Amino acid sequence: MNEASKMEGRMYMNGEWVPSIRSSVRDVLNPATGSVVGTIPAATREDAARAVDYAHDAFQTWSRMPAPSRAALIIIAGEKIKQRKHEIAEILTLEQGKPLAESIGEVMIAADYLIWYGQEARRIYGETIPASAEDKRIIVIRQPVGVVGAITPWNFPASMIARKIGPALAAGCTVVLKPADATPLTAVKLMEVFHECGFPPGVINLVTGKGSVVGAEWLANKKVSKIAFTGSTEVGKLLLQDAASQVKRMTMELGGHAPFIVFDDANLDEAVEACLVSKYRNAGQTCICANRVYVQAGIIEAFTVKLLEKVKQLKIGDGMEPGVEIGPLINEEARSKVLQQVEDALGKGARLLHGGKSWEPDNSTLSYGAFVEPTLLTDVDESMAICREETFGPIAPLITFRTEEEVLAKANSLEFGLAAYAFTQDLGRSIRISEGLQYGIVGINDALPTVVQAPFGGWKESGLGSEGGRQGLDGFLETKYISIKMV
Repeated sequence: MNEASKMEGRMYMNGEWVPSIRSSVRDVLNPATGSVVGTIPAATREDAARAVDYAHDAFQTWSRMPAPSRAALIIIAGEKIKQRKHEIAEILTLEQGKPLAESIGEVMIAADYLIWYGQEARRIYGETIPASAEDKRIIVIRQPVGVVGAITPWNFPASMIARKIGPALAAGCTVVLKPADATPLTAVKLMEVFHECGFPPGVINLVTGKGSVVGAEWLANKKVSKIAFTGSTEVGKLLLQDAASQVKRMTMELGGHAPFIVFDDANLDEAVEACLVSKYRNAGQTCICANRVYVQAGIIEAFTVKLLEKVKQLKIGDGMEPGVEIGPLINEEARSKVLQQVEDALGKGARLLHGGKSWEPDNSTLSYGAFVEPTLLTDVDESMAICREETFGPIAPLITFRTEEEVLAKANSLEFGLAAYAFTQDLGRSIRISEGLQYGIVGINDALPTVVQAPFGGWKESGLGSEGGRQGLDGFLETKYISIKMV
């Protein structure tokens, strides 16, 4: 992207594109090249409060709009995003770094979330309950919670926005959105679509800035009824503490440390391919990717040979280049943490089969990027940091196990409980392991379980509530019981 084509991002409030009150802006950088992708306003706390006021005013009419009318707007937005998928995906790759093909896929998923939730807007049902007296009627209805503060991450800057905005709008809520500092321009592109679709002013508002500024205002502001957050467990705990004083509604999708279990009766080729996709997609920067790869002793050698062959073939580079499968990590801090985990593992007896260091590009324009070679470790055990701390990078640690009982205990040993995977052709084992894993998402012979119509949420310290599916819509609705005595 040349100087003339840099994107000038604005905040979006009350149906208008606006600067920050203090008119301060900052650059958004390409993590592969360090070049400036565009500029974005740095919001003040006053900006964040102003957006809430607009959303609060708009809620009075949006929440009363007939569900079919809300549904139509949301569905149209999803369809328009599909039409502009290449334009949005290019910005996503430029500011986030993932391969363009992955970005296109993510934009399509974002569109699907909006379309599905637009359809669900027509199906928010109440119920009647038989009363104990002839002159009484008992009715239960569902009503929107109010203004929703959506705080989204940098690793999936399109789909995570849609997964929050879609159900919120379908429920009749209005939204104030704060995208991640590293990837705000994708959010601007999505807001352009919402604006073109004719959403009423104030229904959707975009605020760009530091979480410590914007998030602090929304947590303190009594006009914000709910926060929907995706991010680290550490930050999530702090938000919960701050929200407690108002008993503010919260949905939290937090960190993960997914076990990927391969039993000796698994289809080996399918398990290897699934592990490759799960671990190295988005350069390993996904909360549900394989973090601990447990392989049964009888097949560990064969599995390792097959996986190593595929890892060696992965192409690393600028996500805009055709054929690239692994882009840069989001920044130098992320690379440093990943390489520290590798160093710790090697120091405690792990064996390096491939990678394990920064990737040095031939092209000098990529020297800025925080690239890490796709890495494969074996002889890994639970004493190593990589088996306890979330790894946001392309590092696959292989751990040998012998029995089903042993691996289930190891898989459940951490405070994380977001996603887990198991590969086996034994039906009984599939049922036992899926029921025994203490995780909110379990994939049996499936490394890509996320779909718009199913709930996505973690157990234990990996989250609170669910996004996606009917359950994701429930999180933006309050239940009201009405008792009517006829006179």
